[in-house]
Amino acid sequence: MNRVSVVRCPDYSDTEKAIAEALELLGGLDNIIHPGDSVLLKPNIIAASSPENAVTTHPSVVASMCKFVLQAGGTPVVGDGAGISRPGATSKALKVSGIEEAARKAGAKVVNFETSGFTLVDVPDPLQFRKLYIANPVLEADVVISLPKLKTHELTYYTGAVKNFFGTLPLKCRKETHLLGKRDLFGEAVADLYSVVRPSFAVMDGVIGMEGNGPSHGKPVNSGVILASQDCVSLDIVAAEMIGFDPLKIPTTAGAMKKGFGNQCPVVVGTPLKEVKMKFKPSGGGVSTAPSFLTRTLGKYYKIYPRINRRKCTHCGACYLNCSPHAIERLEDGSFKINEEKCILCYCCRELCPSNAVEIKKSLLARLLTEKDNLIRKT
Repeated sequence: MNRVSVVRCPDYSDTEKAIAEALELLGGLDNIIHPGDSVLLKPNIIAASSPENAVTTHPSVVASMCKFVLQAGGTPVVGDGAGISRPGATSKALKVSGIEEAARKAGAKVVNFETSGFTLVDVPDPLQFRKLYIANPVLEADVVISLPKLKTHELTYYTGAVKNFFGTLPLKCRKETHLLGKRDLFGEAVADLYSVVRPSFAVMDGVIGMEGNGPSHGKPVNSGVILASQDCVSLDIVAAEMIGFDPLKIPTTAGAMKKGFGNQCPVVVGTPLKEVKMKFKPSGGGVSTAPSFLTRTLGKYYKIYPRINRRKCTHCGACYLNCSPHAIERLEDGSFKINEEKCILCYCCRELCPSNAVEIKKSLLARLLTEKDNLIRKT
């Protein structure tokens, strides 16, 4: 269960071959999928973005996995829910990402979590939520497989196989989760969700990853790998280490391990990890190793906060609609402003802005500390 396969994949023309090798290294899908099983494939479809932007799981990964599910005797179902609180957002994201077309051509059914309904379920041994609403297609599936994208993240530093299931929640629940206000608590909430979904497998699109201001506005980077595992937590540990992050400081990984999932020392099979390691540039949203007691003491002298660039803003309202603490105010001229006193630094506004109009501003001390972190990482 704690084995993670790593296979080189220089570009998406080699996707099917690389995934086939990654699956074979782990014994294939036949011991997971039984004939007639409904298999829910959950890619990352956060927003309407074309494949070359590296925001969403590449359609070739989705198409290849549909093929392998069919070969194992299963019925593939591809589904997700976009992050923007606007009718039609998921439908648009499925089309623009190329995932809907790829899935249908590969013989899969495509479901929209936004419109397929949710069911309230109990959370075993809860850390933050005793009950959660989960998208019906996930609960109805016999097998659930995560198809994440290798990316950095403003809030959780790295986003992968475990965090990918955040899209199975309705937007109201996502906002409640962000209102917890702290990275570690958010990670525990995602772990609660993971304990309900209990995926059987994960295949990560690490061919073109995203560094910097992920998960939506970072820089595509050729990381050239496909990773797979029967355990999402183990996969996340290996993937985070591969791109230069401390795996145990990833909030979603820490939360999952607190609930007893994963293994601190996964076994890598296939390409040795040292041969594919690279350092991803972290998010500009304030990834700092400064001790929390120090940042609390420094108060206003250590500030990292989002601000709306009015020259870039198109007044679409995505930030306003998706702000959990209602910290974004609409002004008389139709523009928006962030109330710093209400802001909880969840970065949803920045993550979901289609115009990349939400910028991160830092006080001088915060800039100095985060620049020091980056220098340490580079050396």
